[in-house]
Amino acid sequence: MTRVVFLLAPGVILLDLAGPAQVFATAASAGADYRLDYVAETARIPSGHGLMLEAAVERPELDPADLLVVPGWRAPLEPGSGAFAEATLRWIREHHERGGTVVSVCSGAFALGRAGLLEGRRCTTHHDIQHELQRRNPGARVIHDVLYVDDDRVLSSAGIASGIDLALFLLAQRHGPALAARVAREMVVYARRNGDAAQLSALLRHRSHVDELVHRVQDLIDRSFDQPLPLAELAEGVHASPRTVTRAFTAATGLTPLRYQQLLRRERAEHLIAQGYTAEAAAREVGFEDARMLRRMRAAVRPAAMPAASAG
Repeated sequence: MTRVVFLLAPGVILLDLAGPAQVFATAASAGADYRLDYVAETARIPSGHGLMLEAAVERPELDPADLLVVPGWRAPLEPGSGAFAEATLRWIREHHERGGTVVSVCSGAFALGRAGLLEGRRCTTHHDIQHELQRRNPGARVIHDVLYVDDDRVLSSAGIASGIDLALFLLAQRHGPALAARVAREMVVYARRNGDAAQLSALLRHRSHVDELVHRVQDLIDRSFDQPLPLAELAEGVHASPRTVTRAFTAATGLTPLRYQQLLRRERAEHLIAQGYTAEAAAREVGFEDARMLRRMRAAVRPAAMPAASAG
């Protein structure tokens, strides 16, 4: 079981907390093995909107696979502020030192900075407080105009709704694109591509339409993208003709069903290669007979900036 521990500060912004929490709770309902915990320095925490919250005061022992999330808080950012005591900051820092992942939403980045985790790293926060984050952390590289940044297991987001985008990105990283897209669709949100991230799933990128027939075709492809999927089989699965499926799919996504399947295979293979797989092993894992097709697809995207409509 993976624990997602939310560290709450007085004045916590409810959407900074609720957005990512809903992502992981929905993933757990879909079968992912997540447990959500809420921790604070006091048992009762006033939110920034007046609602009182309750949290555990005992900090749990974390495994490297666990996520530690620091939502933002509504409070003055006077010099020296940072919401947490030194012992709590040390707990954040030690989780990362043991191989864990630390996440901030909005002003939660200030706690990561006080814990020493932004030195030499890229990061971001809400646009209203980016300059203050840079001033307090001169050794950090604060990135402007992005939704979130991932730098060596230290992830930060711009805040408010972008915490949802970051949580979906983590799901796609850890479980592949199908679960992330399922959660996004369940939450009725569109996960946007982040210009500073290495990639965001093609599956999420091509789910911004409202064609229910095409969504059902995508559901079939998402579940079995590593298997042969003849067009006739997809059409039968959604009770439509192959011609209707092709026409609707292309109009909604800009891709044919086969092109979409190949794009999912390539992106999943890229993830496996980043985890240490050889190109040959990754190609077999995603359904290619050998690595030649995968190499051609990877080579095709390297020279360009990978625009959404032509990737793959």
